[in-house]
Amino acid sequence: MAPGEKLDPLPDTFILQPPVFHPVVPYVTTIFGGLRAGKMVMLQGEVPLDARRFQVDFQCGCSLHPRPDIAIHFNPRFHTTKPHVICNTLHNERWQAEARWPRLALQRGASFFILFLFGNEEMKVSVNGQHFLHYRYRLPLSRVDTLGIFGDILVKAVGFLNINPFAEGGSEYPVGHPFQLRSPRLEVPCSRPLPRGLWPGQVIVVRGLVLPEPKDFTLSLLDEAAHVLVTLRASFTDRTLAWVSSWGRKKLISAPFLFYPQRFFEVLLLCQEGGLKLALNGQGLGATSLSQQALERLRELRVSGGVQLYCVHY
Repeated sequence: MAPGEKLDPLPDTFILQPPVFHPVVPYVTTIFGGLRAGKMVMLQGEVPLDARRFQVDFQCGCSLHPRPDIAIHFNPRFHTTKPHVICNTLHNERWQAEARWPRLALQRGASFFILFLFGNEEMKVSVNGQHFLHYRYRLPLSRVDTLGIFGDILVKAVGFLNINPFAEGGSEYPVGHPFQLRSPRLEVPCSRPLPRGLWPGQVIVVRGLVLPEPKDFTLSLLDEAAHVLVTLRASFTDRTLAWVSSWGRKKLISAPFLFYPQRFFEVLLLCQEGGLKLALNGQGLGATSLSQQALERLRELRVSGGVQLYCVHY
């Protein structure tokens, strides 16, 4: 990108942000683009042995005086005779009626993986892959732009993601893959084996951060003879996204170019009979043809280019 070049406005629906590892609690951060139906927030951590309570607040701003409205207050309490969770809403500095869940799905001294899934009318929460509660909105979700984490909790990672956009793979709780905490950034270029090839219903997930001055990004699938069968290529020079076949034929993808310098991205490839479907930052962008035989022959996934990688999962 040339010095001083201005980017096209990036729609809020496409704004994601990089995961945060080992933040110090209390922790408050802006949610890029705010919250909307279809977003997820993932929280990975551990409850201390002497924990009394902690809270995760989805706030409407971050002022100290007056205190901001809190659209969703998620508050596990461990110090009572019967540990439980309280959800509530703070509006005009006044708490509304509490919603209480008596069976606490978290334990002192135990690790956890919490997924907050935001729908049109309510938030759903799963703990360690199991549905735990749902909470109906009392304030508009569109007002939420800040995440706050407070209390007795050790946070290992916080992630901001979109729901899997492929209807074929839809479920109440999309699979949230835990972050690689020991080595948050993967080496680029990155290679991963595909011992069984690809099969219908499988989803490849690639998440990362675009570098300040990128040139290109490629995701390639190779067979057992190391022949590249198909490549997804993003060119930052002419800002195009394309499928490149094994014989070099390029098919441009007519969709907004959503790779932006110093912005987080999420690429999803859904394998189905007859080829692959693509989504970028939660938006379906099209498909490419590949025979079932070719899909089954694939043995390697390669990612390269001007990005930092946080996750490659399949």
